[in-house]
Amino acid sequence: MKQPGTRSILSTLVILLAGCAAGGMPYTGAHLTPTECRDLAALRTNAPPTMAQHHSELAALRKAGYDPSPWYDDPYYPDDLQAAQHLVDYWFRTECQHSQPG
Repeated sequence: MKQPGTRSILSTLVILLAGCAAGGMPYTGAHLTPTECRDLAALRTNAPPTMAQHHSELAALRKAGYDPSPWYDDPYYPDDLQAAQHLVDYWFRTECQHSQPG
């Protein structure tokens, strides 16, 4: 059996470390778009929701790390959904303070 060369291992490590460094950089921009802020504000009024508002809410949850399983076998459900909801709520409070439903 042939052993991997030092050069290929070193190349792999460099790529992995670069990915770790890039993934660890803090995000400084807004997490929610103005449309998501508007739709999330509208959903909080208990008015009948629209499909577009549901899509905005799902997009925000996905940004927060929630990935609905297409096979309904998510071993972390509902904990992962609730964690994403808490993060979206935090983003809404901090980024969408002046958004009014419209």
